[in-house]
Amino acid sequence: MASPPPLEPAPAPSTGLESMEGLVLDTVISKAGARPAAALACASTRLRAAVTDDSLWRRFCAEDLGLDAPIDPDGRPLPSFQVAYKVWLESFGMYPLPLVKRVKEFWSSMKTWLSENFPEAAKTLCKGVTEAQLKSAEDDLGFKLPMPTKLLYRFCNAQLPFGENHEANKRISTHGIIGGYAFYDHWVNVHLSPLEQIVEETTEFYREFPDVFSGHKLIIVATSWFHPKTFLLNCSNGELYVGTNNLLLGEMLPCVPKALIKPTDNELPQDGLLLWLEEHLRRLQNGIIKTRLLMKSRYISLYPEAPPSCTSAVTNGVKVRGSAVFVPEHPGDPPRSCMYTYSIRLSVPEACMLGGVYYSSCQLNSRHWIIRSRDRVDSDVRGEGVIGQYPVLSPGQDEFVYESCTSLPKGPGSVEGSFSFVPGKLSRPEGKPFEVMVAPFPLEVPEYIF
Repeated sequence: MASPPPLEPAPAPSTGLESMEGLVLDTVISKAGARPAAALACASTRLRAAVTDDSLWRRFCAEDLGLDAPIDPDGRPLPSFQVAYKVWLESFGMYPLPLVKRVKEFWSSMKTWLSENFPEAAKTLCKGVTEAQLKSAEDDLGFKLPMPTKLLYRFCNAQLPFGENHEANKRISTHGIIGGYAFYDHWVNVHLSPLEQIVEETTEFYREFPDVFSGHKLIIVATSWFHPKTFLLNCSNGELYVGTNNLLLGEMLPCVPKALIKPTDNELPQDGLLLWLEEHLRRLQNGIIKTRLLMKSRYISLYPEAPPSCTSAVTNGVKVRGSAVFVPEHPGDPPRSCMYTYSIRLSVPEACMLGGVYYSSCQLNSRHWIIRSRDRVDSDVRGEGVIGQYPVLSPGQDEFVYESCTSLPKGPGSVEGSFSFVPGKLSRPEGKPFEVMVAPFPLEVPEYIF
């Protein structure tokens, strides 16, 4: 049998590309991607001319890096998109570009939200660290940081650390970008820790509790300046935890669904810290949580403001909104139970109407709470006023807000009840007392804990 004729050598890639029309050539190069395009520039004069078209690099910058202007990582303008791509690749080429784009867009969106809604906190954000600084931190800790966490700190070194100056600390104490809550004398406001603080606090943590945490690759990534609340990242598996009131005994709770964490994904690894921050930003952007004033200082309040976690009911013109937050760092009563803080907001948006009669004000007299655990009544409480106050509500005034807390056995639960009001004032009633409903709102340990 005759042997087949020898195959002719394939034409060089540049030869085939050079024969293409301009639009087709542009399309082929565009689909090839930035790195192949850069290689083609060395093949011939015509390909070099096609590859240096800045509209092509504008597309590469947008698709690979989320850039809409030729700027460097510090925001300084550059002469072209091609130069911008090269500069970014030199700075972040050791990371998967989809992850670089994702982290860049997170910080860009977070800074935009803070600038528009909480400029005091925006001013506490720090310039990103270098690869050398990350390497030094890893050497001090004795282990590697997850790739997404390293990128988060390349773009922004979290928030200004607390120092020795008490007054300076006090001024920024409510400016934590994670936020918190306040009930009675329990104040929490969580700040994202800068790299130097991570190393310092983590080293001290291991020194104080070697028997509990020795052998674990945990770092402290966020803390509260008021009542202690601590978030720890496991650098081995990428999981994020919050310390309970038994943290010093090693008890922690996961803050992010474990199934979402992919620390070893080649293209788009994601650890608990990145997922946690992205979810927090989503809640801020969607108005699920908002800023609030506390003692003349603005802070991010973690009490939900939107359903289903926040419920709302209107009775005779009196509106009651309620929501709760799980409080892992506070000891429950009895031990091993869960602690929750809840926020109640009372207002008269338009008018207080009772039996067709309009009243210019009404005043709270008493409360009735029914707290359930797994559909079983755990407590049925009646009392006068709320936290020692008897608010008078009038149309158009700001909400009267108060916070309290309750312990509950582990498992989902809820709070519901009613308030007793009188038209006018308690000292001079203008009509018969009436009940205002509190719609049930949930008490549960959430998938994401902040």
